[in-house]
Amino acid sequence: MTTLKSGSLFPTETVLDIFSKVKGHSSLAKLSSQTPIPFTGTEQFIFNLEGNAQIVGEGEQKKEGKATVTSKIIKPVKIIYQARVTDEFMKASDEKQLKYLESFIEGYAKKIAEAFDIAAIHGLEPKSMTDATFKATNSFDGLVTSNVLTYDTSKVEDNIDDAVAAVSANGGTVTGLALSPAAGTALSKVKVNGIAQYPEFRFGQNPDGFYGMTSDINKTLVTKGGTSKIDHIIAGDFANAFKWGYAENIPMEIIEYGDPDQTGRDLKAYNEICLRAEAYIGWGILDTDAFARVEEA
Repeated sequence: MTTLKSGSLFPTETVLDIFSKVKGHSSLAKLSSQTPIPFTGTEQFIFNLEGNAQIVGEGEQKKEGKATVTSKIIKPVKIIYQARVTDEFMKASDEKQLKYLESFIEGYAKKIAEAFDIAAIHGLEPKSMTDATFKATNSFDGLVTSNVLTYDTSKVEDNIDDAVAAVSANGGTVTGLALSPAAGTALSKVKVNGIAQYPEFRFGQNPDGFYGMTSDINKTLVTKGGTSKIDHIIAGDFANAFKWGYAENIPMEIIEYGDPDQTGRDLKAYNEICLRAEAYIGWGILDTDAFARVEEA
């Protein structure tokens, strides 16, 4: 292993490792499909045919149908995470450097996963926890405003059923279910004649499925900040109506001088270096009617 220098890149296998870890901590990554997105962004076309097909009899006129085509621009945003370590890192053996980087990558994977959910679900800037510029145009809280129900912990089954029904009423299909920890706990407590109906949710467990739908429990649904909503349930067609992806290269920079994180602490003065990694992630909600939210009153 060569010593990492400023501006070097994580090798391909490390990039894949980071994003395989992300799936364990991001509800959106777990519930939806992912495709690579170029740095310049991509345009997702949404094609819809209205009305039914026609059976044409002999000598009968072929009548027109109605087709509509819309598009959604998915442009990646830059998400960074940086941390300081002792400058002994620069003098350490390859094995010790690898240990440093393994710890950094593990933490980075969790931070970037949380940031992705916080931004795409609530439209928040993850660091400041304030409303981002894309909140109204590219987040579940900002876009999913018609299929919104009020959460009742004593009726969590009905809440899920009503959310699925709201999507189905618009002709949609629910492929995934995102739950808050409170909603997961409420499901675990549902009993009939003293028998737990959903034992797979008991003791804080996070099952991968619920009645044929991919499911996930994540605290990111109830993240507070700005004008975010406290979402206990998000149901919808995550497999088709939500797309996300990341640009392949993740720049890894080792900063040796200055005060890159604006803490008032000079790196050289304290024998430190700063490890900084950047990821480019883009997402888009293609059909707002394909989702329903159950939020706290």
